[in-house]
Amino acid sequence: MSKIKIFSLGGLNENGKNMYIVEVDQDIFIFDAGLKYADDKLFGIDYILPNYDYIKENIDRVKGLFLTHGHNENIGGVPDIVSELPNIKVYGTKFTLEVLKRELENCEIKFNNMIEIKAHKKIQFGENSIFPISVTHSIPDSVGYVLNTKDGAIVYTGDFVFDSTMMGPYKTDIGKIAYIGKQGVLCLLSESMYAEKSGYTSPHHRTENIIREILSRNEDRIVFNIFSAHIYNIQELFNEVSKTERKIVIMGKTLQGIINNALDLGYLKFDKKQIGDLSNINDKNVIILVANEREKTFSNINRMINGYDKYIKIKETDTFVFAEPISDSIERSAVKTADELAKLGVNVIMYDRKKQLLYHASSEDLMLMINLLNPKYYFPVKGEYRFQVANANIGARLGISPENILLKQNGEIVEFVNGKLVESYEKVKTDDILIDGNVVSDIGEAVLKDREVLSENGIVIISTTLDKKTKKIVSGPEVITRGFIYVKDSAELLSEIKKLCVTVIENNIDNTKHVEYNKIKNALRENLGKYLYKETECKPMIITVFQEVEI
Repeated sequence: MSKIKIFSLGGLNENGKNMYIVEVDQDIFIFDAGLKYADDKLFGIDYILPNYDYIKENIDRVKGLFLTHGHNENIGGVPDIVSELPNIKVYGTKFTLEVLKRELENCEIKFNNMIEIKAHKKIQFGENSIFPISVTHSIPDSVGYVLNTKDGAIVYTGDFVFDSTMMGPYKTDIGKIAYIGKQGVLCLLSESMYAEKSGYTSPHHRTENIIREILSRNEDRIVFNIFSAHIYNIQELFNEVSKTERKIVIMGKTLQGIINNALDLGYLKFDKKQIGDLSNINDKNVIILVANEREKTFSNINRMINGYDKYIKIKETDTFVFAEPISDSIERSAVKTADELAKLGVNVIMYDRKKQLLYHASSEDLMLMINLLNPKYYFPVKGEYRFQVANANIGARLGISPENILLKQNGEIVEFVNGKLVESYEKVKTDDILIDGNVVSDIGEAVLKDREVLSENGIVIISTTLDKKTKKIVSGPEVITRGFIYVKDSAELLSEIKKLCVTVIENNIDNTKHVEYNKIKNALRENLGKYLYKETECKPMIITVFQEVEI
């Protein structure tokens, strides 16, 4: 009798941070380890990781980390994980590992425990085995995984679309998928991002026509903001540029490395003679490619807008193209950036997200995958909860029993015993790890709360000097504010703050030589906080500084 547990450390009821765990008896298999980019509400946070304490606590049972493809939502957490767990084995296809190697180099992490796999080549782990299967996505060598157990297969699709025109490293092997379905699938984990969209994603994921029209209508310099890991989109851009006399200039070391590597390995095809350098950056008809790498969304373009970019100075004749449909999570940032560009007089083009789709499965794609695999249990993953529900409804429409459709959130466990679903009340601890810059540890909620207070209400610093012997005030209290009030217009308020501070300090100092400074600080924060809120309806952070001097 075998016991199988399936749960997520990240990726359910959210976009990004994908990390799914399958336990078969004592063996643990991890599928993907992604990150999620922070929004404007997370002050100073660059990206978010799933809490992987469960993996650290059970590392001796982990057979490997299996990556579906080289997007940050799926591999972005690997550098942080392997820096803590250098003995974990990471499996991926050739191009996926090439992308990961570059990320590790950028993070200055040495890790040699990567194992290259090929689609449709089985990997044995005792009584269980892993079978990678090629799927179509915007990046080459994308795979889904089939975990074969004695109770049936567990299939994780990763990201996919069905498009028969995409060949080579982008091709889906439908025959292999159908064969797996005939062998018996216990549970299918399938993405949910576009589950609400009707029809197939193809051909709405193609961009050649849009690019062709942009190039024909705009004769001057064009700046394309792209996602570097969407290799097929870059290939479509290259295809259209190759029909013109324009040169392409690739900005940024990381983007240059990814494109040059893909060209050298044959994943991208383009005449390198049409790739220019910084001397071409101000040419009338040049194409400039920029991308954000682990930075705030559109940070490169905002650097140009603010005049901080060393090489690109925006001209009114420029055209800026946001060469991806804008998702809900970054719509606010995109609109704000586009608005700032418009103020500079440039032409701004944004893809219509209702007409233009990313390489994710829409409802018909999902139905075809379900029909091919014919799973006993269906587990919608990857996407906001409403998308998971839409995905569950698709499964129900195709005849999967409602009790066999598994709608879960991060940490909730699905358990099978001897191939049958059993009720489980067990839950794995899950939360977010907040990463700021090069700090690899979790920033934490307390720090984030302090940043929120500072951003909204500012800071007030009270500095006081006391006589070491008499404990009398000899200097101050000095009041320093930042982000709270305009000092020149608030002389009366500052005077009242000083009087209040003197009163609080003197009331908490007796004639003894010992002074409880923590008691004074707490009293100052309490009394001053109440006063400031009464006068300004703001709650600034209050910091008190005391020093003693000998006179």
